[in-house]
Amino acid sequence: KISSHNHKIKIPPVSTKHHHLFTCKAFITMLLNRFATKAVFTIRSRPVAGALSKFHSSTAIDAKVAVLGAAGGIGQPLSLLCKLSPEVDELSCYDILGTPGVAADLSHIPTKSTTTGSLPSPVSWPPTHDKGLADTLDGADVVVIPAGVPRKPGMTRDDLFNTNASIVQKLVEGCAKFCPEAMIAIISNPVNSTVPIAAEVLKKAGVYNKQKLVGVTTLDVCRANTFVANSQGMDPRDVDVPVIGGHAGITILPLFSRVPGVNFSDEELEKITVRTREYILIF
Repeated sequence: KISSHNHKIKIPPVSTKHHHLFTCKAFITMLLNRFATKAVFTIRSRPVAGALSKFHSSTAIDAKVAVLGAAGGIGQPLSLLCKLSPEVDELSCYDILGTPGVAADLSHIPTKSTTTGSLPSPVSWPPTHDKGLADTLDGADVVVIPAGVPRKPGMTRDDLFNTNASIVQKLVEGCAKFCPEAMIAIISNPVNSTVPIAAEVLKKAGVYNKQKLVGVTTLDVCRANTFVANSQGMDPRDVDVPVIGGHAGITILPLFSRVPGVNFSDEELEKITVRTREYILIF
């Protein structure tokens, strides 16, 4: 399920019992194979209305993927899977700390993509743009933004707003300046708010295209599939729970009644619904 500023599009996920590891893998499979190959081809060659739901090209296009927040808990495994993807020709990593080391480790993996890691450029006078961010974004076809403060136990997505909103705003301003044609996928919570913020930044810069801005909410589908499978003794790969709505609390609406062959008690159904909406993995 992908949410954008104006609409939602559901992409069938793949499931696994280890949902915290799967989330990144499913995200990469979906994002790179769909975006880096088909979105790039569509955008570059034949942009059409509703292109996100009408990808039809089977032509492989090498893509530059930029991961903003590449040194974080989501950014590192995400970057690893990007490096392993045959769809990625160039992987460009950016974060406020540790990115050169992350990129150096990734560069040792024997795949065709080149890897670079950048930090924000030092403050200078006269003031100038962030050269590290500029180098990361220049020529990017897909930009993935997992940057920001992670959600912690007891926090609502709204608690993240003040910090993550400003981070997303700055990074999307960079996208508007250095890669205005890129597909932008935002993971940073609260997605219900960060995607509209990004949309307004792009509108202000005159480069907004609703087909190229999405919020990644596949996690809700992954959780729902896994929890239903565990409850019913099913293989998660055989479960497909439609999840509609937003990506915050009660706005997440898993449609368990649309899953054939399941039977829940009222108590069990309530428990799975709450877990799908609010579950936080604690290590």
